[in-house]
Amino acid sequence: MECASIPESFFGSFCSQKEQFYPVTKDRINHCFTWNIMRKRLVQNISSEYFAATSALQRKKCVMVYVEGYDDIPFWRAIFDEFETTERRFEVTTPVRSDLAKGKRVVMQFAPQAGKNLILCVDSDFDYLLGDLSDKSRAVNNTPYLLQTYTYAIENYLCYPPSLHSVCVRATKNDTHIFDFEEFMAEYSRIIYPVFVWYAYAARVDRPTIFTLSDFRNTVKINYVNIEDNGEATLAWLEKQVAKRVKFLRSKHQKRVEEVDKFDRYLRTERGVVPEETHLYMQGHALFDNVVSTLVGTVCNALRKLAVGQILGSSRQGLPLNNELSSYNNALSDVNELLKINTGYRGCRLFTRLREDLVRMLGVD
Repeated sequence: MECASIPESFFGSFCSQKEQFYPVTKDRINHCFTWNIMRKRLVQNISSEYFAATSALQRKKCVMVYVEGYDDIPFWRAIFDEFETTERRFEVTTPVRSDLAKGKRVVMQFAPQAGKNLILCVDSDFDYLLGDLSDKSRAVNNTPYLLQTYTYAIENYLCYPPSLHSVCVRATKNDTHIFDFEEFMAEYSRIIYPVFVWYAYAARVDRPTIFTLSDFRNTVKINYVNIEDNGEATLAWLEKQVAKRVKFLRSKHQKRVEEVDKFDRYLRTERGVVPEETHLYMQGHALFDNVVSTLVGTVCNALRKLAVGQILGSSRQGLPLNNELSSYNNALSDVNELLKINTGYRGCRLFTRLREDLVRMLGVD
């Protein structure tokens, strides 16, 4: 294999810096360039069959699992842990590429090579909802050895309403029920559904300027929650904001109203979307950063105040009281960090579907 010619000046400067450690010759450097070219070609041609061959050299069969980014590894690792055996293990990692590129588009480039020994895992974004309405969504929904979240992203699972009380308990060490997360999030979802349809429609027709992500986030975010009325005042305010935005969108894009209404019916009838579950399909970071983080933060603050109040109301005085307060404060955890490692979503029906896909893929019971 021939390499591109290397200027002689390169050897002079390179050798002067490195020859004190090991002899540097033109042949040695040409060998390095040749190896880099071979390595790039190998990476470009990695397939399920390649991993099957390398796995045959090990005592345990190794199935490679490609995910979008480093932050996704814990979520997918927890899923595959259940299916490891004495004869099979999984290695969850970002795609093997010489340029270290990551993301959904990079993972999807390995779709032709996917198989029993190379499984791909991606966020659905809107691809599950769009079904066969676009080439991109069709590829995600029909690639055999590909797992998708079905929710918009992993963050939607981390914010699964039935799990939020437990997250607050772990953060505050106080198990008092002062807020109904499930009731609030169901009503929140019902309220924002009309603007969600517009945002999803903009993605469907690939016209993000119809309703930008920034405008969507500003419309659906919550800035405060009054836990005494389980957020009713907040939801009433939000409903007015959503109504204003929908009125504006329908007025500005009158020619698209009929298409949007048709798309709404498609989401409900063909994709099984329920307005009270909009939180599963909305943009993940918008849910995490602009809604749930505010919600659990407010509830945790109230739970901490309750716990401190109980301590201050005890019979302890002086140093014993201060020690008790210090002990409680040291036991507290950051709720947002706990949200990021939350695993209380396994009861979600979309997670059940994801798991069933993996069961079929692996051919296990």
